[in-house]
This record gives sequence, structure tokens and C-alpha cells, in this order.
Amino acid sequence: MAISTSQEDDVVSEINITPLVDVMLVLLIVFIVTAPLLTNSVKVNLPKAAPTQTTDQNKALVVSVNPEGEVFLDKEKVTLANFEQEIQNRKNANSQLALNLNADETVPYGTIAKLLASIERVGVDKLSVVTVPGQ
Repeated sequence: MAISTSQEDDVVSEINITPLVDVMLVLLIVFIVTAPLLTNSVKVNLPKAAPTQTTDQNKALVVSVNPEGEVFLDKEKVTLANFEQEIQNRKNANSQLALNLNADETVPYGTIAKLLASIERVGVDKLSVVTVPGQ
């Protein structure tokens, strides 16, 4: 049993950081779990290739092709027939347009060849083909 006197009733002037650490750890876990979900909403199985020099990912327009052959421009679905016009519109708005191509490894080469031909006709000269690092 602890007995205190009036002399020991001083105000504690130290900050208790335990609740702050608890909150920060919870926020850190939330960000770790949600960050991978925000990067790519179109699910594709990227082919494996040897790593190469990285490009500036922040300014690039992402072109995704899912296993069914559907084409997406930054999560917006476009038809293969309208793809060239959409790229031309984006190129007109930004003359330094850069593209990142995410294509599922099961997509027929003909579909990718059509996309690459459209990109070349529009005049986009900054194109990165995104792969998974590996052999």
C-alpha cells in the first residue's frame, strides 16, 4: 500500500509518447497495406526480364492490356480502334508524353504490335515496357 504526502503531488511535466507511438504504428500498417493496391488497378501478369535502367515513372501515362486483350489508359478502358486517337489527344496536350506499357504475358503478340504501331504513328518517342525483374 502506497502512502503519499502532499509534498509528492507535483505535476508530471514529461510527455507520455506511448499513445503517439501506437497511433503512428497503426497508420504505418494501414499505409503499407494500402499502397500496393493504389499503384495498378488493372491486374496483369507481367513477363519476366532482366532489369534495365529505370525511367521517370511519375510523368508517364500507363497503357495496360489485361489477359482478355482489353486496353486501358490510366485505368480508363479504351477500344483498340480508338487507342490511336486517344494517344494523339494526350500527345497534343503534352508534347513530352511518355508511356509505360503493362501487358499481360498471355496477350497475343498481334495486339501488342498494333499498340506499338499506333504509338509510333502518333510520334511518342518515350516508351517503357514494364516487366517483372527476373531471368
